[in-house]
Amino acid sequence: MQTKLFYEDAYKTSFFSKVLKQDKDQKGNHFIVLEKTLFYPTGGGQPHDTGTIDGINVYDVQEAEGEVRHYIDHPLSSIHSEVEGKIDWERRFDHMQQHAGQHILTAAFEEMFQYETVAFHLGEDNVTIDLNIADLSEEVALKVENYANEIILRNISIQTKWVTEEEADKLPLRKKLAAHENVRLVIIPDFDYNGCGGTHPNKTGEVQALKILGWEKQNKKIRISFLCGKRILKELQKKERIMRELTELLNSPEEKLPDAVIQQMEIGKENKKKISHLEESLVAYEKQSLLHEAVEMKDYLFVSNVFSNKKMQELQKLGRELCMEAPNGIVLLINVEDDQLQFICGRGKSVTCSMKLLGEGILALINGKGGGNDSFVQGGGEATVPADQVIQLVLDKI
Repeated sequence: MQTKLFYEDAYKTSFFSKVLKQDKDQKGNHFIVLEKTLFYPTGGGQPHDTGTIDGINVYDVQEAEGEVRHYIDHPLSSIHSEVEGKIDWERRFDHMQQHAGQHILTAAFEEMFQYETVAFHLGEDNVTIDLNIADLSEEVALKVENYANEIILRNISIQTKWVTEEEADKLPLRKKLAAHENVRLVIIPDFDYNGCGGTHPNKTGEVQALKILGWEKQNKKIRISFLCGKRILKELQKKERIMRELTELLNSPEEKLPDAVIQQMEIGKENKKKISHLEESLVAYEKQSLLHEAVEMKDYLFVSNVFSNKKMQELQKLGRELCMEAPNGIVLLINVEDDQLQFICGRGKSVTCSMKLLGEGILALINGKGGGNDSFVQGGGEATVPADQVIQLVLDKI
């Protein structure tokens, strides 16, 4: 533990050290091992530090096989001289704020309602804890959030202490220790005693604030998302920008935005009904128009048309309507857009020839893919031939 300088001073940002080893892992990623380091390796729910070593980017830090591995963009040119490491302080302090905030929130839930935390994750955008409960009310969440912020505002010293397992057993620990040697406690006096290997600020006040964003059920537990410190300010700035945009778009003051949104939703529903009615009218008109222009053959009525702005579902709907209207009909509808050709091919109930065979002929012609059955097929491919040639192919096969 003496080689882990972040335990001596979590606020220190640069250091010098000898290189003990330079190597590649099984995936071919370059890493170095130092005699001592300020870089925190991923562990205990807290992500790794980033920074530079002699100006080379350190993008990952992991502890494996008893050594702290610093993953770098490319190897050091020499490992025989002392190197200088610099950590990304903004990232480090953000992790310190979030991790300390997690301790405070977890202890608040346990002290007030005896809700146990069983998991913790510190991500790039938000932080989560999993509570060993089946449900959580808004009233409880608000009470815990207020209490957690009260602890932060008291600006209590956050202490770290290395103890033996016997010494730890005499303290009011929040949960059972995972380690039996080199036990490190993070202590907020008279509030929280917890075994932890992460980095934390010196006082609760440096967490600045804590805000619960929401919660959801996760594997029979409740997962709470929250933010601390500077992340709250960034979240507030983002939400403020969104609110300004919404007030302008909806032409409504902020406090009346919910009513404005409901009004727009109702208008949207009405418009959707009107559009649906108009679409039905259009299908009916197109159906009658196409039937009027259909080609009468000896045994069949051949209905075809080429469109340039139809979606596949629209072709299918119109095609099925035509098949129902014309029992002796064979229907071929094509849509050509850019360099793509889509089609449907269907038959009325008194027609016996296979639409599947007709479809296979079309797909071979356009290098396409499709599917269906003897009654109705659809597909698409490249517009390698004019649509009129596809129609002629079907006519010839009929």
